[in-house]
Amino acid sequence: QVQLMESGGGSVQAGGSLRLSCAASGGNFHKYPMGWFRQAPGKEREFVATCNWNGISSVYSDSARGRFTISKDSAKNTVYLEMTNLKPEDTAVYYCAADSLLYGPTATTAEAYDYWGQGTQVTVSS
Repeated sequence: QVQLMESGGGSVQAGGSLRLSCAASGGNFHKYPMGWFRQAPGKEREFVATCNWNGISSVYSDSARGRFTISKDSAKNTVYLEMTNLKPEDTAVYYCAADSLLYGPTATTAEAYDYWGQGTQVTVSS
């Protein structure tokens, strides 16, 4: 069983930056693909970014590509989402997720993930 805890959310102005962290405990974090998703009020949860088990490969949504960077530090059992040039439409609760497929590839669908954090709020004002 893996427990995930996000942190680093907050309120920023448009054009600002935030770095989200997701600390993992239990399980085999270093062998799991990881992902970030977000959910805005009244909208469905949507994919943001994913990395494969060793963090070398990554995939981004169209809205995140070029502005967000996912990284994984297995020594610290932590995955990060560096967000730059934030826009009001990035406002959402951000969730990290772990896929229990050992040594697995990137995964862009929520159904691929077995463990989820509780989320951290990101609010971007114009």
